[in-house]
Amino acid sequence: MSSPFIWLQHALPHHAVSRGAGRIASSEVPWLKNLLIRRFIDAYDVDMSQAARGVEEFRSFNDFFTRELKPGMRPLADSTTQILSPADGAVSQIGRIEEGRIFQAKGRHFTAAQLLGGDEEAARRFEGGSFATIYLSPRDYHRVHMPAEGSLASTTYVPGELFSVNQVTAENVDGLFARNERLACIFTGPDGTFASVMVGAMIVAGIETVWSGLVETHHPRLVRESFEPTAHQLAAGDEMGRFILGSTVVLLFEPGKVEWDTSLKAGDAVRMGQAIGKRLQPKAGA
Repeated sequence: MSSPFIWLQHALPHHAVSRGAGRIASSEVPWLKNLLIRRFIDAYDVDMSQAARGVEEFRSFNDFFTRELKPGMRPLADSTTQILSPADGAVSQIGRIEEGRIFQAKGRHFTAAQLLGGDEEAARRFEGGSFATIYLSPRDYHRVHMPAEGSLASTTYVPGELFSVNQVTAENVDGLFARNERLACIFTGPDGTFASVMVGAMIVAGIETVWSGLVETHHPRLVRESFEPTAHQLAAGDEMGRFILGSTVVLLFEPGKVEWDTSLKAGDAVRMGQAIGKRLQPKAGA
């Protein structure tokens, strides 16, 4: 706890704050939601030229925050040879999973097993593999998309805290991404088994997925769910979920499946659909 900002996060009742923010953000009272949206756009310099709707067309602040973009705003790289960025944001860290550990910042790490809610069997699949952590700032587009083709195998809701996930907090809170509330989604596909973990943060009022809608959050019970291989099949670039107020996505791939773009480093901006790595086992005929 090296600063008042970090101390305050430890002191605040995370879930009560997020529930309160969620109630306000879900209000459909026209004057209130329009005021919130306009103030937010001004404060964070949100580029509304890319949004498919104008301020008064959104039902609530939450509807604005999870706004869709105009067609063609996020062209997809060639997914037959490339891994796609799952979201707009900035690279927090990117690299290899070594001895089960994922680098966070400034000598801090967490394990794949911790991130996945204690699932040691799933974590072993990723030993020696690749990870990428993408931070979504308040001004970013907040829908999360598939980095590669896959069928949903399982989800694990992991209860936890709701620290901010910005760089300052990442450098000062141990095991941040394995400590916050999160939804770990495991997929299987041509690139083997991979995970897309949606990590909650301070004032995140909820997580939605395209297969189940709003995920029940802010409760103490870990929830695992398995799916039939044909139940939810998604193509690279398809939307898989969204954050109701901001956060982070952590991708995990098995060893020998992905080679990250060597030009990417911590702090670099990325956009959903851009190539962030090369598939080492592209589809036959690609």
